[in-house]
Formats: sequence, C-alpha cells, structure tokens
Amino acid sequence: MNENEIHDVIGIGIGPFNLGLAALLDEVGDMKALFLEKKTEFNWHPGMLIDGTTLQVPFFADLVSMADVRSKYTFLNYLQAHNRLYHFYFLEKFHIPRKEYNHYCRWVSDQLPQCRFGMEVERVVPAVLDDGGNGYEVSVWNDAARTEERFVTRHLVMGIGSVPSVPEHFREHLGSSVFHTSEYLEKKEICKEARSVTVIGSGQSAAEVFLDVAKEQENHGFTLDWFTRSKGFFPMEYSKLGLEYFSPDYTDFFYSLPQEKKDALLKDQDLLYKGISADTIAEIYDYLYERSIGSEYPRISLQAMTEITGLEASGRGYSLRGYHQVKEETFTQESDVVIFGTGYKTAVPSFLSGMKDDLVYDVAGRFKFTKDYRLETFIGEGGSIFVQNGEMHTHGVGAPDLGLGAHRNAVIINQLAGREVYPVQTKNVFQTFGVEKRAAAAVPSM
Repeated sequence: MNENEIHDVIGIGIGPFNLGLAALLDEVGDMKALFLEKKTEFNWHPGMLIDGTTLQVPFFADLVSMADVRSKYTFLNYLQAHNRLYHFYFLEKFHIPRKEYNHYCRWVSDQLPQCRFGMEVERVVPAVLDDGGNGYEVSVWNDAARTEERFVTRHLVMGIGSVPSVPEHFREHLGSSVFHTSEYLEKKEICKEARSVTVIGSGQSAAEVFLDVAKEQENHGFTLDWFTRSKGFFPMEYSKLGLEYFSPDYTDFFYSLPQEKKDALLKDQDLLYKGISADTIAEIYDYLYERSIGSEYPRISLQAMTEITGLEASGRGYSLRGYHQVKEETFTQESDVVIFGTGYKTAVPSFLSGMKDDLVYDVAGRFKFTKDYRLETFIGEGGSIFVQNGEMHTHGVGAPDLGLGAHRNAVIINQLAGREVYPVQTKNVFQTFGVEKRAAAAVPSM
C-alpha cells in the first residue's frame, strides 16, 4: 500500500461498531477507508461465548440493518448465505446466540479487505496533507511483517471500545485464579479443580458465569458463592417503553441537557443497562430449583447487599473480607478462585498521548463531544476525530448499545461524505422526552 495515499477515513479498532462502519462504507463508492486492528482476527468477547448465551438485543441490531436493510451485510443475508433461513424461521426468536453473532461478524470482516488485522496503532498526530488539507498521520506496527507503517488520513474514527474494570485494590492479585469474567472461558478449567469459587458482581456477565460455574459444580463438588453490593439480583429494564431510551430520540434529548443533569440522570438509570436479563434470572432459578429436589440443596450461595472489601492470599487460595451493607456486619471467607463480574470502563488510548493538549476535556477530565460524535479539539478546521462508544456521559445510555451502532454510523458517514448517504430518521418513539410544544387547539365556532 502506498504510504503517501490519502485516506478519507481510518478506523482504529475493529469491534462491532467500526466493523459496521466499514460494512456501510463498503457500499459507498467514493470513500477511501482503512480499518486497523491489533488482534489477528475478529473475535467478539471470546471469553464470554458461553454455550446458551444470547445477545440482549434483537437480531435487527446487526452491523447494518438499522441504517440500511438492503445491505448485503445484514444478518438475514448471512443466514441465507449459510443456508440457515428456515432454521432461523422455525427458531422463532429475536435474540440470537452470541456465538452466531460472533460468526456473523467474522463473516462480514472476511469480506472487507479494508479491514486489516495484526496492525497495532502506536501513534496519531495532526498533519498537513500533501493536498494542503488538515488530517492525521497514523503510525502502525505491522505484526506479521515486523515493520512500522505510516498512513495519512483526513479523518479518524476510534472504535477502541472498553476494557475490563476491576477495582484498584484487587488488581495486584489478578492471575490464573483471580480474573475478570472477560477471561472466563480460557480459565474455566481452573474452576473445576477448585475447592471453592466466588463470583463478584450483579450484571449480565456475572450472572452468566455464575450459572455456567453452577452447572460444573454439580459434577465437581466445589462450593460456589455469588456476592453483589447491589440491593438484589434484579432484572434489567426491558419493557417496550423502557427500550425507547435506546433510541436516537432519547440521545438527542440527553445531549441537549446540561452536563450536571446528564451525570445525575445516568446514576438513576443503572437498571437500563446494568441489570440481568429476566430470562437469565429465570434460568438460574429454574436450575437451582431442579438441584434442590428432595431437599438436596447444593453448596451454592447467593448474597446481595454485600461488598467484598479486601482480598489476601491465603494458603492455596484467598481470604475475602466482606461487609453486609444493611446489617453493617463484616465477615471473612476462603475461596480458591475469584471471578470479577465488575463491568467495563472506557479506555483512553495510548496512541493519543501525543495529542493530549489538542483535545478538549470537561471539568471531570472526560472528552467533550459534538452532537455528531466528534471529539472537540483545538486543531481547527478539518481533520475530525469521531468516537464510537466513548460518549455515554454526553449522549446517554445508548452509547454502548448494539441497536444504536448503525444509526451512529449513519450520522458519521453523512458527516464524512458531506451529504446524506444514509437517511437518519427523526421520529422513532411514541413517548416525548422533553417538553413538546403543541399548537393551541382551535375553539369551535358557535
């Protein structure tokens, strides 16, 4: 590839959002795009591709459908290409297996030569392009060739996603038997050999890992505990009107609010995106019910309102310090394996370190974004940097939601192209989030 070639856009990171952008751009003839990913192939949360788990959004939340159902990269076209349309038709489910979603994404990535894997972005700096415009120089380590490559682009789209989050005071213990749920499948065998396993957290990942470990406990006999500091093992909000908060309409409403109101709202909306699906809760309960027939209660414990405050190595395992928040009591407990289902956090990429003084931050030190997903910068005209799934504090709870990915990509593509390539609908929900101004009703004449 010619290093002096000017790309219209370079995407950094190839997760579902940037892969969807690549797929939608592939059907736009006049855009020169390149997407770079340090991993050697597409693989979406491989540590959590547990048998029986599904997406938490309908299959329409694929890479492209919510922007263009006619695209050749839709999930339905994937099914047709794999002779699975009738299988899916008879399945009669909206929520598809997580393994199949991953296979679908890999199928799309294999068709897009502009997606290059094994390419780690090391540095991004502003640059004046050969045609006189403003853009960026991207330095990349090509792992296969063991060389550094250089690319130039008018615009960037960062799709770097989030990273596993483990409380700071536990990180020194991370290893083979203390790990985040994102590593579960690669370390699952350790659980089978343990005398005791502890799962910490109250979200979907913690619940799925707990259930899978519980099924192994039946055969291997270890004790299993599940702790969460939340008030209970509560379901995620999934009512039809609740789902409307994951819409472009709510994003527009949320973006218009002052930042202090946004931050307060997000604190009150945990169960929109942090709870457990009702189906998973039901499956856990049904499993425990089956295990308890004949008063044969398994050595499994679930305890809410409880924070694990400390962790120390002890013999071949660990000593956990816990605190019951309601009874205000402390306790200690031994465990050979500790699994943190403590979520994910937005990562600030190291390749932007050379540009930290060019970027605009809010009072909390977070990136500031325009409504159309651009980073605010001091660079001046041209050379936009768009961000995927890093804008929850400015755009609301829908930022990480797969169902809004294609919409966000439509907005970004329209800005890149300077025209409407993909129509963006303005009325998608039945409810009103702000104050709707109505014309006064006409008074009937007498």
